[in-house]
Amino acid sequence: MWSYISRRLLLMIPTLFGIMAITFIIIQFVPGGPVERMVALMEQHQADTAGESSGRSSSGPGYRGAQGLDPEQIKQLEKLYGFDKPLHERFLTMMGNYLMFEFGDSYYHHRSVVDLVVEKLPVSISLGLWTFFITYLVSIPLGIRKAVRHGSRFDTFTSTLILTGYSIPGFVLGIMLIVLFGGGSFWDLFPMRGLVSDNWESLAWPARIADYLWHMTLPVIASVVGSLAVMTMLTKNSFLEEISKQYVITARAKGLTERAVLYRHVFRNAMIPLVTGFPGSFVAAFFSGSLLIETIFSLDGLGLLGYESVINRDYPVVMATLFFFTLLGLLTKLLTDITYVLVDPRISFEGS
Repeated sequence: MWSYISRRLLLMIPTLFGIMAITFIIIQFVPGGPVERMVALMEQHQADTAGESSGRSSSGPGYRGAQGLDPEQIKQLEKLYGFDKPLHERFLTMMGNYLMFEFGDSYYHHRSVVDLVVEKLPVSISLGLWTFFITYLVSIPLGIRKAVRHGSRFDTFTSTLILTGYSIPGFVLGIMLIVLFGGGSFWDLFPMRGLVSDNWESLAWPARIADYLWHMTLPVIASVVGSLAVMTMLTKNSFLEEISKQYVITARAKGLTERAVLYRHVFRNAMIPLVTGFPGSFVAAFFSGSLLIETIFSLDGLGLLGYESVINRDYPVVMATLFFFTLLGLLTKLLTDITYVLVDPRISFEGS
């Protein structure tokens, strides 16, 4: 087992390096980089300043904005952003800093990348954790119930209900919730902006908790509904597969009650594919951000930060978050494999 873990950890190094190298090369060919954007802004500012100071038309002798920036100024900008160095040198310097967990500053926000991510985390953590826990707490009992009553009216009704919810995109459901309960056309019951109210700091702790839950209700509903169908049907099918096996028939023949058969024998085996998926699902829910949900409900989280970083060519934020989440994803895959062994001792990686 330890040799397998060691091999996987060593394999992460070229995998991480390759992902970062490919992304780094691709973004070099994307037009409108930080230098070009800054040059355009400075030229626009220069043109506006020259036009106002001259008091004449843009074609007059006092106008210099159309001449553009001096080449020396452009070189200074390239040096400021590190684009005066060769491509391979910039990449190796970046990776060296990242290995020391030094992610630099944002080109657009002019702040530390770490500070930006930490500032946005509460929104993504809130959405992710509530979505994760509610999905599992609802779908697993529901899936077991559907498996036990397979083919009944309850099974048909709940399948229709959750599949209908699954067919509705989260952002569409979010808009519907706003129209119905956010003061759109019907009831004004829930706030539509922010994680908490403006006066949250002045509230007592019970009121703070209530205010937080009040703000999170609609975004979490919009995020959860689509996830329920997959997990519920996976649970149901896993239990149905186990119920049809020979050891269940033997347990029933010995006179065990259906409850004992279900929870002493079937439950452990049927939960293996679900439990082994916990690490990946938990980490994904914890750190992933939903751009559309955040935008609809005016929540400033990691999803919105990532989108703005791509649009504004904020390469330090894009590359730093890619490095962190790729590393986290690789570790999660390893943790998932280890969970397989812990849950089911029959699985072994000694021969891998």
